[in-house]
Amino acid sequence: MSGATPEITLSVRNLTRRFGNRQVIHDLSLELKRGEVLGLLGHNGAGKSTTLQMLTGCLLPNGGEIEICGIDLLRQPALAKAHIGYLPETPPLYRELSVNDYLTFAARLRGMKRGEAAAALAQAKQRCGLEAVGKEIIGTLSKGYQQRVGIAQAIIHSPDVIVLDEPTIGLDPSQIRDIRNLIRELGNRSSVIFSTHLLGEVESVCDRVHIMQEGRLIYDDTTAALASYGGEPGHLEENFIRLTETQR
Repeated sequence: MSGATPEITLSVRNLTRRFGNRQVIHDLSLELKRGEVLGLLGHNGAGKSTTLQMLTGCLLPNGGEIEICGIDLLRQPALAKAHIGYLPETPPLYRELSVNDYLTFAARLRGMKRGEAAAALAQAKQRCGLEAVGKEIIGTLSKGYQQRVGIAQAIIHSPDVIVLDEPTIGLDPSQIRDIRNLIRELGNRSSVIFSTHLLGEVESVCDRVHIMQEGRLIYDDTTAALASYGGEPGHLEENFIRLTETQR
């Protein structure tokens, strides 16, 4: 990255969300810069998936503001969502379609014409390592390849902001390594925010870390700062546990 101040691609201010009488997200604010990979950490129930659903316009907040590349997501949702690519925890796949047909469908949903969709398909398959399985039926692929297809549909329109919810959950070590490499590559061109439970994942791919607990943001700093938190350098997992326990 250059020494110039990176462009802000995602800006969130005082985000709140309630389910009935229970408030699950409390005044959350964050920013994401172009070329940055941000890891969203937290125990189960911390509010990570709920937050990502709001950032992508899939769930309305009860309060706060969300801007995608300077566009108000709540006031201009279609325009803002054009800059977002989203992989939910359960990939939105049509398992009876081939990889090529499904990704072409995803591109056309994004408003691409046939020629544009063909070029975008070729690029997405190349970036996600799917060239060899383009004609395969999605339901016959391994979980690792299905996850790659899910990421491919999220990036097929070359979005500025890529949101990934637990992108490596349930994968074997080799598949996790491949997805980590892909996330690093995506961060060279776009901004990436993803949730995970794996501290090694954060250490290997993230520039910055946010830790959530009970719907609140309790930590916002670089990965290196978390590794040396409390004067214990190099112990990312221990420092994460220390932070979340002291905030209970």
